[in-house]
Amino acid sequence: MNVVLLSGGSGKRLWPLSNDVRSKQFIKFFKREDGEYESMVQRMYRGLKGADPDVKLTIATSKTQLSEIRNQLGAEVDVSIEPDRRDTFPAIVLSCMYLHDKMGVKEDESVVICPVDPYVEDNYFHALKELSELALHSDSNLCLLGMEPTYPSAKYGYIIPKDKERVSEVSEFKEKPTEEAAAEYIKKGALWNGGVFAFRMGYIISKAHELLDFKDYDDLFRKFSTVQKISFDYAVAEKEDKISVLRFVGTWKDLGTWNTLTESVPENIIGKGIMNDNCENVHIINELNIPILTMGLSDVVISASAEGILISDKHESSYIKPYVDDIVGQVMFAEKSWGSFRVLNVEDESMTILVTLNPGHSMNYHSHRMRDEVWVVIEGNGTTVVDGMRQDVTVGDVITMQAGCRHTIIAKDTLKIIEVQLGREITVYDKQKFELE
Repeated sequence: MNVVLLSGGSGKRLWPLSNDVRSKQFIKFFKREDGEYESMVQRMYRGLKGADPDVKLTIATSKTQLSEIRNQLGAEVDVSIEPDRRDTFPAIVLSCMYLHDKMGVKEDESVVICPVDPYVEDNYFHALKELSELALHSDSNLCLLGMEPTYPSAKYGYIIPKDKERVSEVSEFKEKPTEEAAAEYIKKGALWNGGVFAFRMGYIISKAHELLDFKDYDDLFRKFSTVQKISFDYAVAEKEDKISVLRFVGTWKDLGTWNTLTESVPENIIGKGIMNDNCENVHIINELNIPILTMGLSDVVISASAEGILISDKHESSYIKPYVDDIVGQVMFAEKSWGSFRVLNVEDESMTILVTLNPGHSMNYHSHRMRDEVWVVIEGNGTTVVDGMRQDVTVGDVITMQAGCRHTIIAKDTLKIIEVQLGREITVYDKQKFELE
């Protein structure tokens, strides 16, 4: 089975845990059986591998998410990088051309496209496998997975099938309706459109050349920022005559807001939190190393990170985005392919950061023009390289680098350092990379 997971967006409705650098699909909300927490993308990856151990999985995403994908899924997962955000049709075409031209997927093979971040259970992944087979062997050019509605929602588009069979031809699509209209659609057997579909590779290549001007993957990648922004639904699905839908009955939730997310998170407290007995339907998600105490609250979500603190009625939390758009500041936490960093303190001429390096990983060998740096090792062992000179370091060691000095640190095991940046102008753009000899 060939699967492309679409991983985009910043998930601002889950501020302060998500932002432009750290999208919602990478936040670890869900506890596994071993007691560790996993993110939406890790949960999806694990489910796909469970349903089909031989699945060929590609994640279509922007360059800004590459580090977190590598951090959470490892280097073995294939990634199709979008040079720019051009909506779902160009993103899908680029990822499919990557599969065809770079990964050797043939035109008579099927490809399943689905979002990276729904909350689903095991039967969903088996339905994806069934959808892949349907696309391969049916007469339809496009096969959709339609979600059996559990209530008349105004948040989703609707697929109107011609009948109520498990597999049906599609009559028409309806954009997000009113709840009253949605109720009428459901009476006629309508299904939620969850953005999940499958096709044969040759079909999408033909459609791509019909609608976009390019020769192959490399040519499309170069031209990507100039192609028209257009959704797959509008460009392809709504204009296709030979289209079928597979009815899916099971758990499927779009966890795009704190309200919907907390419905699916079994624990009321993640991180340091305390509630008294008079709290009802309250969730605390706390990434800070300080406790949150709640008393006598109902239907409230409290989320805290280095980015900020949210205290909101659960229903009102769905309307957070306009307020978050006005909050522009320093990125305080991010996962990278080599580990993570968390900003601890910001002053006019200094910044203090906790840096965690995974075993065997290192920073880039780099220098700064406008700032000095001091590292203090607080956990683990590693090797520093400062202007070509190597030195083993351990807990308690202090390393000082002047502006212009080339430096890196390589972790032997999990390594944590406190990095203090000192200078009148501290910016992420003040960095020059070098090859480490």
